[in-house]
Parts: sequence; structure tokens; C-alpha cells
Amino acid sequence: MIVKKKSAESYTVMNELVLPNDTNTLGNLMGGRLMYWMDICAGMAAQKHCNRIVVTASVDNVSFKQPIKLGDSVMIEGKVTRAFNTSVEVRLDVWAQNLPAGTKIKSNEAYFTFVALESNGQPVPVPELVPESEKEVALYDGALRRRQLRLILGGKMEPADAHELKALFMASQED
Repeated sequence: MIVKKKSAESYTVMNELVLPNDTNTLGNLMGGRLMYWMDICAGMAAQKHCNRIVVTASVDNVSFKQPIKLGDSVMIEGKVTRAFNTSVEVRLDVWAQNLPAGTKIKSNEAYFTFVALESNGQPVPVPELVPESEKEVALYDGALRRRQLRLILGGKMEPADAHELKALFMASQED
């Protein structure tokens, strides 16, 4: 039986309060602490999709767009954007909220990849993802190109074999 799941089924929200132990000398949240929280949130989203133990396989470029300050609430949203054979890609959006001021600013975004494992530690196939909205379809389509780039950078794929990634560049040259 082939199992298919929707992206919404993996949706996970995690909230943390930035305390003094979480900050650097400028009073900003340390990047390592944020990445730790992001890994937890992404892992929960991946587990919801796979119904398996998952391990982090890669983290794409984590963009730090806006500092998060001491006392801010951090809201991390994650959901699976595509399932491959034994792995899933999870997109995260990070928001900094100053609760007394009532502000909410997007601070970070990233893509994490997880591999689903059997109890013996061997990779296991994951359920197919069925995108529903236009945004989900765009993220789903882009995931294949992001995966090919990850594989090239990791030395696991030759650039000449990245057909979807090459097509993106060839299409832009035709314009």
C-alpha cells in the first residue's frame, strides 16, 4: 500500500523565549542556539510525515536576516516540502515576536533534510508528499533543484547529471 500525505499533516510550530543564557554580548540570540531549536522543530515535522525516527542529513543555507533580541519570543514554523525515497526536505520560517510591543518580524528561513530510519538504523522509504496549494507546488518543484545542488556540493552528484538544475539555468539564458 502506497501512503501519501499532505504537507499540512507535518506542520509544526515551536515557541521559545530568549533568555539571558541564550544571548551573546550584544543581547542577541546566539545563532547556534537558534539552529538547535530549528533542528528540533524540523525533526518533529519530519517525524510527523514519516512516522519514523529521523536523523538530520543536511542543513542548507541558514539566512540570518534580522537579529532576535533578549526577551523576544521565537516562533519556528516547519513543514515537509517534498519527500524523496528515504528522505524529506523541511522548510522552516523563524519569527521574532516582541510580545509587549505586539510586533512580529521574520528573522530566518532554512531547509533541513532528514533521513527516515528503521529501528536497526537502516534508511526506510518515506510516504509520498502531495502538494495542495500553489505555494506548496512551488516549494515541491524547487525541492528537486535544491536536492540536486546539495548532492553536487556534497560530492554525491556530478553537475552534468543535475538535469532539473541545469534546465533552470538554460531557461534563464533563453530569455
